[in-house]
Amino acid sequence: MNFSKKNHEHLATNKNEVSKTINWKNAIIAGVLGTILFDLAGLLLTGNWWDIPGLLGEKTGLGFAYGIGGHYGNGVLLAILFAGIESSLWGPKWFRPILFVTAEMVALVWLFMLPLLGAGVAGIDASPIMPVITFLRHIAFAIPLIFLISYNLKESPIKK
Repeated sequence: MNFSKKNHEHLATNKNEVSKTINWKNAIIAGVLGTILFDLAGLLLTGNWWDIPGLLGEKTGLGFAYGIGGHYGNGVLLAILFAGIESSLWGPKWFRPILFVTAEMVALVWLFMLPLLGAGVAGIDASPIMPVITFLRHIAFAIPLIFLISYNLKESPIKK
């Protein structure tokens, strides 16, 4: 490999590079709104309101208030994570949140959380409809991500 100046001339022609920034306010709002929609979908599909916070509070022994904070904090963190990687995901803008929540749901809920809770992979041992319920709840969570999360491209000088 030749590391001469000639091989790096193409870098010198790039006067500006593009950097990505997260709109933190929108990410936090999207996380809270997404979690509210997740809970509303749960209420419509199961008849239970705040079942996840109740479960979190019970399993940790820290109470219902902790469960609410943990549940909504998780929603905000997922929205921030999505905001950070959104531009790297495949597909049109409207599809990226759906791809993100589906991957998150399969990896963290179906293959990790539900088996740890004794519900089996995808919650099948708890109910044959559990995979559908969890999928629809996560799609509800994605709705604010579609409308509120967008990355801002800013030009900044290349640092040498």
